Amino acid sequence: MKNTTDCIFCEILAGRLDSSQVYRDALCTAFMDIQPVNPGHVLVVPNDHVAFLAELDEETGAHMFRVAQRLAQAIRRSGVKCEGINLFLADGAAAMQEIFHVHLHVIPRYDGDGFGLTFGPEYSQKPSRVKLDAVAQKIRVAFKG
Repeated sequence: MKNTTDCIFCEILAGRLDSSQVYRDALCTAFMDIQPVNPGHVLVVPNDHVAFLAELDEETGAHMFRVAQRLAQAIRRSGVKCEGINLFLADGAAAMQEIFHVHLHVIPRYDGDGFGLTFGPEYSQKPSRVKLDAVAQKIRVAFKG
């Protein structure tokens, strides 16, 4: 397991910091968030230090989402207050990533919990099909690259 000692998640994975672990296998570990949105908020992290999503190998990324799906089912069955689930992964500071070790949040949600995303001022203005097609073309080209 490659890790860095200046990363809090690597410290947790190495056993040098405490965590309330829910799941661990060869590729990823899931533990309780210490500043949860709601009770039952779990983080799924790759066991190897990877700062950004683009650096994460596809198999580990897919595996993390499979584990998150199973955790979501477990949260719903656990008795923890849960009317829905959000999966959230912040990639980069502008996307609200605070710890630069990829992590997938599994967040139990319920009506009135106060958590949400704020939409920007342009959100209510739907772009034209021409603009959507132009952006889609840029992404298609980059995706092939």
